[in-house]
Amino acid sequence: MRYHHVGIPTTKTLPEADYVPPYKLYASGYLESPYGIEWMAFDPDCPLPELVKTVPHVAFVVEDIAEAVKGREILISPNRPADGLTVAFIVDHGAPVEFLQFDRPEDEIWPENAPYRTGRKE
Repeated sequence: MRYHHVGIPTTKTLPEADYVPPYKLYASGYLESPYGIEWMAFDPDCPLPELVKTVPHVAFVVEDIAEAVKGREILISPNRPADGLTVAFIVDHGAPVEFLQFDRPEDEIWPENAPYRTGRKE
């Protein structure tokens, strides 16, 4: 497993361009951050668990998401928010942890300038 990003809930207004309609949230800043920091703001009717909306999470890339969540307290079951990507959340010591499994090269899913994508050149 390798570090991917950290998601931090905020109540600050984030750019409209960073809105993700299916999840009723804004995810902003990680494209500019060399550390993969993602700021997240949520609509009042966002369907995600309260723990994700209120507690920062750390995310890791895993080879096998089924194995990563096996025997863990699952917060969000494995799902496919984008073509070639499976995501799940678990709870570890009261905090959310995200796992990402890429089924095709990450640089085909994320924009060229994403600071945390595999093989990024400095």
